[in-house]
Amino acid sequence: MNALSNYMAGARMRALPEEVTEQAKYHLIDTLAAMISGSELPPGQAALRYIREHGGKGATTVVASALAAAPTDAALANGVMAHADETDDSHNESRSHPGCAVLPAALALGEEYVIDGTTLLRAVTLGYDIGTRVILAMGGAAFSYESSLATHSIAGTFGAAAAAACAAGLEARQMRWALDYTAQQSSGFIAWRRDTDHIEKAFVFAGMPARNGVTSALLVKSGWNGVDDIFSGADNFFATYAPKAQPDRLIEKLGERYEITQTDIKKWTVGSPIQGPLDAIETLRGKRPFEADQVKRVTVRLAPSVATVVDNRDIPDICLQHMVAVMLLDKTVSFHAAHDKSRMQDAAALRQRAKVNLVRDEELAKLLPVRVAVVEIELNDGTRLSERVSAVRGTPRNPMARSEVIAKANDLITPVLGREASNRLIETVFTVEAVTDVRNLRRLLQHA
Repeated sequence: MNALSNYMAGARMRALPEEVTEQAKYHLIDTLAAMISGSELPPGQAALRYIREHGGKGATTVVASALAAAPTDAALANGVMAHADETDDSHNESRSHPGCAVLPAALALGEEYVIDGTTLLRAVTLGYDIGTRVILAMGGAAFSYESSLATHSIAGTFGAAAAAACAAGLEARQMRWALDYTAQQSSGFIAWRRDTDHIEKAFVFAGMPARNGVTSALLVKSGWNGVDDIFSGADNFFATYAPKAQPDRLIEKLGERYEITQTDIKKWTVGSPIQGPLDAIETLRGKRPFEADQVKRVTVRLAPSVATVVDNRDIPDICLQHMVAVMLLDKTVSFHAAHDKSRMQDAAALRQRAKVNLVRDEELAKLLPVRVAVVEIELNDGTRLSERVSAVRGTPRNPMARSEVIAKANDLITPVLGREASNRLIETVFTVEAVTDVRNLRRLLQHA
């Protein structure tokens, strides 16, 4: 607790390595783009409706709108928009989506306490470090697969709290109390998998964690105290939630290994388990071009627990069979196509979908948390094509270039705010050290 709280308190003034700063900017613009594009999807519309009806009192920016709200409500709404679909980043080893909870919390209290762009980057980077490490200490991906608890929510809550507490300038003992209140608010379980509209999922992964993290920081900032050792004392967090936890992993290589550099940025705006199969089809087509009507059968092999997440889901961007059908027809998967629910009933898409066979491969389960995908395509003329993907585009082992991150961001932001606004926002993020007051970002994040 001493090492953790001291590290957290020092993050606000601690310079980041150059390569970490670059990656942090990638995740900053990627998450902002997810918020902006998500504002026009059902979860985003639900979030904005809530703010208009109940939360529109305050001065904190609500992205892609003309609204402002109290910090907790703004964090809630911006979080829901950031995970309104499967556009946002993901941390494979902890089974979490850090950015969609961390950035809304950092922005909310960044505005509240008037921080600059450099401090925003440091707060966000700290959030990724703390939230993911809580899950790694609990057992990481293995814990996630064995438990009904939502690791996405737990990591997001602690990550949001760390980022918010950094933005608020809490000192070391206050950091302990902020972690205490965060532990008490840590919740969520995998019933979200039954959500057919992504609204509850957006709340569990992002909106609730962002709101709760901001609440923890604000309570302590206002003078509340609490338990000093929620991770190590009697009846502590790990004893309650993960008795086999390794608490020392909380501080493992802090300041050496930055989890923001270990977090995936998705090339495709679909669920994480579908990234590999789409990469594989694109690669196969590059080697041997073919049309959809030339395909007889597509077999996709995934680890059983991974396949379950995307097997014949009701939501297009997390339905593997439908996304493969779209990829066969369009030769790519655009943001629009991934969110066109009506197309799931389209006759052409259904014909291609009928060709897709998802196989739960126990051998691939042995490789988790690395999600390996194997795609086999049989053409009508008997040709058989096969591709194995162990590192999808956008993962740390196969990272996207700055130009790819910018292209994705433009694709998501431009339809909502316009090309000129998109270019200005992207340029500002990549020179965020020059931003002296994060409140100045509002004009770039909202409708005119």
